[in-house]
Amino acid sequence: MNKLLSSTKELSDKYIMNTYKRLPLVIEKGEGVYLFDENGNKFLDFVAGIAVNCLGYGNKKFIDAVSSQLELFNHCSNIYYNKPQTAVAEMLVENSCFDKVFFCNSGAESIEAALKLCRKFGNSKKEGCNEIITMKNSFHGRTLGAITATGQEKYQKGLTPLLPNIFYGEYNNLESIKELINENTCAILMEVIQGEGGVIPADKEFLEQIRTLCNEHDILLVFDEVQTGIGRTGKLFAYENYNVEPDIICLAKGLANGIPVGAMMAKEKAAKYFSPGDHASTFGGNPIAMSGAKVVLDEIINQKLLQNVRQVGDYLKAELKVLKIKYPDIIQDVRGLGLMLGVECSISPSEIISECQKNGLLLIGAGHNVIRFVPPLVISKADVDEAVSVFEKVLMKINKL
Repeated sequence: MNKLLSSTKELSDKYIMNTYKRLPLVIEKGEGVYLFDENGNKFLDFVAGIAVNCLGYGNKKFIDAVSSQLELFNHCSNIYYNKPQTAVAEMLVENSCFDKVFFCNSGAESIEAALKLCRKFGNSKKEGCNEIITMKNSFHGRTLGAITATGQEKYQKGLTPLLPNIFYGEYNNLESIKELINENTCAILMEVIQGEGGVIPADKEFLEQIRTLCNEHDILLVFDEVQTGIGRTGKLFAYENYNVEPDIICLAKGLANGIPVGAMMAKEKAAKYFSPGDHASTFGGNPIAMSGAKVVLDEIINQKLLQNVRQVGDYLKAELKVLKIKYPDIIQDVRGLGLMLGVECSISPSEIISECQKNGLLLIGAGHNVIRFVPPLVISKADVDEAVSVFEKVLMKINKL
């Protein structure tokens, strides 16, 4: 191990809590869709901070907007109005099916806000109407409410007692959801595509039936689009691919291109149950994050970035399916939407991901046997060709073993 990496690793291990299984890589800078380590090695980034850095690195509009806001003022309390926050709120509402937005700082925070709003809604109908149904194999974050909503026991070990009255149904199985609904059910929370669970898209019929079920029982439908939202699937929001509108949506990740931000949006039927004091965030909607988010939304909504996501995403998916045919003993499935794709493997993905890194391509896992492709939304077909070339080189090597 080189001296620089050794020094950084030793200091990190000494001073930072051991909550991440880190790879032996110290990132120094980014340019376009590439990252560079402290030794100058170049990596094509198909992780993008786990679906965060949607505009890549060094976007001039983004840098100029954030820098300009820093020169004006960096923060003010939410007891005052600020123009960047209002501008982003207008862009989100006017380009969605929702009426109001609450800003926070992460995906987990947006989930926590949604859980509170759902229970405010339910308890307004009758005391005790506070049960929430989520999906098995889901992932909603690591705060206590979000981890309770997460339908995977491995994330919940040692954290009991969890929040009460959250129950888990089978994803893409309507009957299992029906069995959980009763007079105390206030909401159903789910991902449109299960990300951490293995890049598993919802069936269109399942989402349509869930929407009907919620209408029949006066239950709120909440979509966790922390990973799928903000252009990742080729639409501004993934629900648009299905023509199924939720009552509440949770957003984060790509919204400010790497500046911490989260948002929970709701239709008026739910939003009206939040009053001053019911929820708050010191840093939520801060002008720095909002100045970055405004550029991201402008690029996605007005600059044809969604067209690039669809075209390049389709191209990447097609190329990966070719590899599935060529290496059937390794690749079992290719799935996903836009630039959120998963390659299911017959072997552990860790070896493939490690070898790709050694060859200048950054990828990340999902579930227990899936490799996730979530690059910046600005990638080109040439970038895809480079990534696929490295990926096939690694597959070829492993296939010979």
